[in-house]
Amino acid sequence: MKGKTVFITAAGQGIGRASAIACSTLGASVIATDINAELLSELSKAHPEISTQQLDVCDGQAIIDMANVIGSVDGLFNCAGMVHNGSILQVSDDDWELSLAVNITSMVRMCRAFLPGMLEQAKVSGSTSILNMASMASSIKGFPNRAAYGTTKAAVIGLTKSIAADFVGQGIRCNALCPGTVDTPSLRGRIASAADPVQAEKDFIARQPMGRLAMVDDLTPMITYLLSDASKFTTGQTYSVDGGVTI
Repeated sequence: MKGKTVFITAAGQGIGRASAIACSTLGASVIATDINAELLSELSKAHPEISTQQLDVCDGQAIIDMANVIGSVDGLFNCAGMVHNGSILQVSDDDWELSLAVNITSMVRMCRAFLPGMLEQAKVSGSTSILNMASMASSIKGFPNRAAYGTTKAAVIGLTKSIAADFVGQGIRCNALCPGTVDTPSLRGRIASAADPVQAEKDFIARQPMGRLAMVDDLTPMITYLLSDASKFTTGQTYSVDGGVTI
């Protein structure tokens, strides 16, 4: 990834943070963004070689402004997302709209804002890459109480294939990542808020055939592969890194 510029959303913690560090370690110039300025400050202090910028992915104008400032990039990783817990009977209109805004509309806006510059960059480098965060949960395999989450993550896969098909002849690659259950601050928050946190953690582990939660570094090899030239003949695909959940 040496000499490449990679833009990552939700890079303050979890998978996004690990991805920013991994891409930087492999030589990329990384622009790490997040809505949480404190988390970005911590990342910047630990890894001063990574450029950080505060960004709310639900702010369409902020995305456009950011793309105009950054210009062309070689890789775009749309990592931002949220999990709503509940069946369709527990999804309020506000829950539904927020899930759509964070999990899919933000990606539409990010891709729309950065694609023109990536198309120009592809004329020089031959290929640029978009990676969208989907999920194995409900978008590939059904899980209870994931109505809004599963629907929006399935939409990510559709968006990914649409972009891949539209721009395959112009040097744009677009793929989706579908992780299993990953040990992140987000997951820990959901476990802590459960009626029985100990049992909740056991339940999350039990649905992984490998018998453990994924760690963020279980995912970064696939992420760096899809953002690098190593995957230059790969587009429109959905990659599950899920410990065997969807076997």
